[in-house]
Amino acid sequence: MSLTIILWAAAGFLILTLLWLWGMYNSFIGSRNKVKTDFADIDVQIKRRASLIGNLATLIREYAKHEKSTFESVAKARSTIESSSSPKQKAEADNMLTSTLRSLFALSEAYPKLLASENYQKMSHQIEETENNIASYRETYNQAVLDYNTSVQTFPNLLAAGLFGFSEEELFEAAPSDKPEIKL
Repeated sequence: MSLTIILWAAAGFLILTLLWLWGMYNSFIGSRNKVKTDFADIDVQIKRRASLIGNLATLIREYAKHEKSTFESVAKARSTIESSSSPKQKAEADNMLTSTLRSLFALSEAYPKLLASENYQKMSHQIEETENNIASYRETYNQAVLDYNTSVQTFPNLLAAGLFGFSEEELFEAAPSDKPEIKL
């Protein structure tokens, strides 16, 4: 009789372990898919921003025909956005795009008629709105990555994560110049 009890206990333990592994696997899949979806949201907004900056560059080019290097920087930043795929590459490309945007706005300040134009005002507003969306989506993405990475790194989940090949995801980090300064 004791052998029967031991076999039933072992079978129960095996079933509970398999159910736990099943649940962990599904949890990891759900978390990883959330990370991918949130990254796709950032990617869409960055591409929208790149397009808006290209349109802004075209508008400014009409006023500042001699500023060739600034427009080349815009074109390079936009192509870097298209070719980047990982969160780290995308963040670096986004930082490059932010730098070119600053150059465009600095250049536009030399042309009062441009600043007063309705098209410029609309594009500036759309870029600002997109910047806010990117910041919001970045927060959401980084929180999803934090939750996923925590679930993959904590015990006993790390045993199941290792067994199924789940690994940590990268955060989408802003350039140091994009981070707000905290003054005391």
